[in-house]
Amino acid sequence: MPRVVYVSPDGGQTAVEAEGGTSAMRAALIGGVRGILADCGGEAACATCHVYVDEAWTEKVGEPGLDEDDMLDVTACERGANSRLSCQIDVTDDLDGLVLNLPEEQ
Repeated sequence: MPRVVYVSPDGGQTAVEAEGGTSAMRAALIGGVRGILADCGGEAACATCHVYVDEAWTEKVGEPGLDEDDMLDVTACERGANSRLSCQIDVTDDLDGLVLNLPEEQ
C-alpha cells in the first residue's frame, strides 16, 4: 500500500498507509490525521481538505482540474502554486511516500 505523509504546521508528521485508488483526503480521515475537515465528503465543493504538495511531488501529483482550481481560490489559508484539494488526489503506487503539508486552518 502506498504511504502518504501529512505534515502539520508545527512540523509534526503522520504517515498513513493508503489503499490504492483512494483519495489523499479519505486516507487522512481513515488515518486520523488532524487538519483535514472534508466537510463536503470529497466533492471538491468546500476547500476544507486543502493541502500544499511538497515540491518534490508536485509534478507527479499534477495540476488541479477546473472545479478544483475554482475552489482553491476560496481556501481559508493562502493559496500557493502547490495547493491542491486532497480529495482530488488519487493515491497510487506511483505516489508512495507522497508528502502533503497541512495549512494552519481549513
